Amino acid sequence: MGIPTNHKAILLATFIAFGGFLFGYDIGVISGCLIMDDFVRRFGVIGSDGVAVLSPARQSIITSLLSAGTFVGALGQAFTSDRFGRRGSILIWSGIFTAGTVIQTGTVDSIAQISVGRFIAGLGVGALSAIVPLYNGETAPKAMRGMLLVLYQLQIIIGIFLSYMIEIGTHHIEGSASWRIPVGLQMLWGLALLSGIFFLPESPRHLLGTGREAEARRVVATLNSLPEDDPVVMEIIEELEYGIRAENEGGKATWLECFSERNMLWKRTINGMMLQFIQQLNGQNFYYYYGDTFFKSANTPLDAYDIQAILGGVSVVGTIPALYLIEAWGRRKSLLTGSVLEATCAIIAGLVGHYTLAPANTPVDQLTTRNKQGGSVLIAFAVLHVFSFSIFWGPTPWVYLGESFPLRVRPKAIALGSASNWIWNFLLSFFAPRIANDIGPLILLIFFGMLVFGFVYVWLFIPETRGLSLEEVDEMYRSGVKPWNSSSWRPAEKHIHDHDGKSAITEVREVREKSDGDSV
Repeated sequence: MGIPTNHKAILLATFIAFGGFLFGYDIGVISGCLIMDDFVRRFGVIGSDGVAVLSPARQSIITSLLSAGTFVGALGQAFTSDRFGRRGSILIWSGIFTAGTVIQTGTVDSIAQISVGRFIAGLGVGALSAIVPLYNGETAPKAMRGMLLVLYQLQIIIGIFLSYMIEIGTHHIEGSASWRIPVGLQMLWGLALLSGIFFLPESPRHLLGTGREAEARRVVATLNSLPEDDPVVMEIIEELEYGIRAENEGGKATWLECFSERNMLWKRTINGMMLQFIQQLNGQNFYYYYGDTFFKSANTPLDAYDIQAILGGVSVVGTIPALYLIEAWGRRKSLLTGSVLEATCAIIAGLVGHYTLAPANTPVDQLTTRNKQGGSVLIAFAVLHVFSFSIFWGPTPWVYLGESFPLRVRPKAIALGSASNWIWNFLLSFFAPRIANDIGPLILLIFFGMLVFGFVYVWLFIPETRGLSLEEVDEMYRSGVKPWNSSSWRPAEKHIHDHDGKSAITEVREVREKSDGDSV
């Protein structure tokens, strides 16, 4: 029996996680474009003083249309992933994303065209946000699953940071090249992901589900660097076949089944959706989307683009320790710790900003020492806020989403979690500039309240899933263990490589019972 190695699985997961890079890059790009002179002249309105202004309403439309598209794409991938496979689905949505960026780059001065382009690009981003954890969850070894799923969040942060660095270099260029260059580069990123058609394998689970056992065995052997006839490969294939058999016994899974009582699926689906909802209202995306505009009110000597680059760099640095902590600390402890740290940063930055910052558009020579110090404190705690998010709340909800559901309902359950992420992302990007325009830094107190709620929700409802297989997660939910005691919970049954097929029989029996109950 050979010893499996996982370097090929790691390389594959890194490439697939590039879908996160597309989303992160777009967040950073639009943030910088909103304050570029040529962009404002083309898509803004002429104010009473004859100067073009990009109003909060127009900012929210341009920014939020991508999020609206991501919501639709996250749900749409559930159909393409089953029909065309994980690999084919990735290529389809990468092509749609690339088409959206072409439309955006070719826009002259039509806010409708650039908004439609962002919506179409959003379809691809939203779909990929669900396919990445789905694909990696099905191909990653259990012991490395959390770390490999964190790669998606790391790619998001790298995309944000790179966009900031590019815009530092282009925002000084006269004319439309200042924003067309960073926006147009997205076509290159889309084509890079499309190149996966030449080497990207299909998910072994999907291959087995469509009766292509030989191909599935070949993929598993390749990912583990073992011969196709190695006992380890045969055991992995056998284990996957058990899950496929259980799915087929119950007929085709429905969306409603995600909220069924079997194995507490309703609780798991709601937990996945709630974590995505809380993540979006942590406050970090407000800085990512509108940081350039918001930090102008801080009246610091630093350029808004420089501040955003600092935020991006801090985010990358923060995500790296998450690769270790997600397995060393686990999911629950990471979320609880992140809630406390981010809430502290949000309330300090919000109150200091409210009571010390000068009114908007105050001339620099009229700023007091108190105004300048207040601006520095606000930016410092914004940096700490984003750093804490990158370690804890950034990657953990995606990890939880990718490992919490049985194979039968995984595409649909993950689609619902991703759709929850994007609908709240849309609402945040649409309403945040309006709210910030009215109450300024006090908007951070809204995020503080959400982080307090997040701490309470995680404590009461989110169990620890570190190191558990999909079957063991099922058993944990059935056991009724309290979430605050789940870290010490251990499975009573053996699920991995169970040659007598007991785990498969148990799953088949449960699915049959559900099928019989539905037919009554």
